[in-house]
Amino acid sequence: MREPEAVESSTADREIVVTRVIDAPPELVFEAFTSVAHLARWWGPEGFSTTTRSFEFRVGGEWVFTMRGPDGTVHPEWITWTAIAPPERIEMLHGERRDDPDTFESALTFAPEGAATRIELRTVFPTTQLRDQALERSHAAEGGRQTLAKLAGYVETTMRNEKED
Repeated sequence: MREPEAVESSTADREIVVTRVIDAPPELVFEAFTSVAHLARWWGPEGFSTTTRSFEFRVGGEWVFTMRGPDGTVHPEWITWTAIAPPERIEMLHGERRDDPDTFESALTFAPEGAATRIELRTVFPTTQLRDQALERSHAAEGGRQTLAKLAGYVETTMRNEKED
C-alpha cells in the first residue's frame, strides 16, 4: 500500500506542498489563522513583516495586506477564503490583488497527530510555469517552510502561554 504522500495527483506538476508537525492541538493551530492579531505576529518567511489593510475571516471574506521583505521590498497580497471547516481545513485564493490573473489556490489541513497537529499547506498554481517561477524567483517552498516554522514557534510558545494565563 502506498503512503498518501506518494500518490500522484492530477495537479502534481503545478503544486508546492509543505508540511510540519506542531506541538499543539489542531484547534489552537487553526485559531492562529482566525485573526489579524495572531497573523501579524507570525505570517510570512523569516525577516518579513505583515501590515493588514482589511481582514474578514469568513467564506467570501478577504484579507488585503502587504508584506515587507528584509531588503525593504513591499509585496502587495490578497487572499479570499473559499472554504473554512474548523479546525480541519482552510481553503483560499491568493494573489497580489483581487483581479490578479496569476491567483493561485491554497488549502491548509490540520490533522491530529497524537497531541500534536500535522499541518499541510498545498498550493496549486494555474500553470506549471507559474509554479516554477514561484519556486525559482520567490523561493516559495523555503518560504513556506519558514512560515510554518514561525507558526509553530508562535503557537507552541505565545499562544499556549496566553491560554495558560
